[in-house]
Amino acid sequence: MNLKEEIIDYIPVDEQEQTDKEFILDSINTFDNILSRENEFIHLTSSALVVNKNRDKVLMIYHNIYNSWCWIGGHADGEEDLLSVAKREVEEETSVKNINVLGNGKIMSIDSLPVAGHVKRGKYVNSHVHLSVGYIFEADESEEVKIKPDENSNVAWQDIDKVVELSAEPHMKNVYQKMINKVKEMK
Repeated sequence: MNLKEEIIDYIPVDEQEQTDKEFILDSINTFDNILSRENEFIHLTSSALVVNKNRDKVLMIYHNIYNSWCWIGGHADGEEDLLSVAKREVEEETSVKNINVLGNGKIMSIDSLPVAGHVKRGKYVNSHVHLSVGYIFEADESEEVKIKPDENSNVAWQDIDKVVELSAEPHMKNVYQKMINKVKEMK
């Protein structure tokens, strides 16, 4: 199944996701370069909510640009397999290598997320939109974690019930809560 078919098959949990799903599909149909940062206005990203085996903690990074505790994720950079992108980002941003996908590898969230203009690697990046496709993974919390200094300044397992309040980004609170609800439904 290709990415567009996976998104079409995704069942939104609320009106926000339904609207974002339609927006993402319209964007895929409109832009040839939706998988690339060459599209400076809007592009696909993939994110991972990583829980421990007890599913009572979430592996989070303190993101340098957003100045907030965040889930792990990044740009597709031309890759259509967003599940693989999410896995790659977990390893790159935390050094955790042994992760298992939950939910049969299916998409667990679809969100259209605003990104404010910022400086990255000495270059200004204009405001744009991330079309985020999220997945849920499980990892062993005893595995060593390391920061990726150009992206984050901390990596830590956080209590699952504190994730929403740890976020300094108001628009992400609903995203995290919806993902946490899905984790709790998996128990």
